[in-house]
Amino acid sequence: MSVPVVDLGADRTEVLRGLDDAYGRLGFASIVGHGVPTGIVESLFAASTAFHSLPLASKLAVELDRNHRGYIPIAVSTDRASSVEAATAPNRSASFMMMREDAADSDEVAAGTYLAGPNRWPDLHGFRSAVETYHGALLPVARHVVDLFADLLGDADGVFRRAFATPTTWLRLLHYPPADPDVDGYGSAPHRDFGCITLLAQDDVGGLEVLTPGGEWLDVPAQPGALVMNVGDMLHRWSGGRLLSTPHRVVSRARERYSAAFFFDPHMATVVEPLPSCVGVDGPAFAPVEFGSFVRSQLEATYDRHAG
Repeated sequence: MSVPVVDLGADRTEVLRGLDDAYGRLGFASIVGHGVPTGIVESLFAASTAFHSLPLASKLAVELDRNHRGYIPIAVSTDRASSVEAATAPNRSASFMMMREDAADSDEVAAGTYLAGPNRWPDLHGFRSAVETYHGALLPVARHVVDLFADLLGDADGVFRRAFATPTTWLRLLHYPPADPDVDGYGSAPHRDFGCITLLAQDDVGGLEVLTPGGEWLDVPAQPGALVMNVGDMLHRWSGGRLLSTPHRVVSRARERYSAAFFFDPHMATVVEPLPSCVGVDGPAFAPVEFGSFVRSQLEATYDRHAG
């Protein structure tokens, strides 16, 4: 079994057929024809490398805040909430997290929307520009994917599309140090993503693996110019189980690894339940869940910063 390739630039009927096959069979695919310029990706990885190379004190100056923005040091996140395998050791990775920018005087902050707030930026020339440019380039790709999935699932009433009118977005710049035989733990322990759509850019080091329906771990190799896309738990619920939220992990290698994960999710107040077109004869396969409440439970179980 290999990871499917879906060309977003192909005929729409062909794209929908490819998405239906990839996400009904494996839950992962390499996405090409997405239109994100190579230079924007290269600039992001250069910015990520520069940030992770800073002295620890400089990175801790923008350490993760209560709104889940900023620097996440190595070995501080443990996937205790994983439905795949409860982690016994922290993830062996460090990262920088940005989300949708919400000014302190924005309507989202005034409304008390969970995690709404401004981003935290290091004192690093060109970093913010490179990160925001990449975030902006991924937004239309993600919106196009939402539109495609809406068609695939038969969202005639526009319920799915409207949930992303004001999306929740996350961009996580990850750095995995070389494997250390004296330290337990995965680069990222086996887990399912809790949101909707993940678009991942990765270097050529490797280490990302996805669990096949047959129970084997399949390598997800980097392809030049491609983004790895997978479905999370919320889209799995919306589709009534039709689209798979598949377990995956990162196994540390002898070389350090960089990746950039862009997560595209509905507004925090969205109630997620199977679309009418995805409800089987026996009724919904999943009970309704408010996305923000679900996110809160996941973050509180994974990060000490959010607990209590």
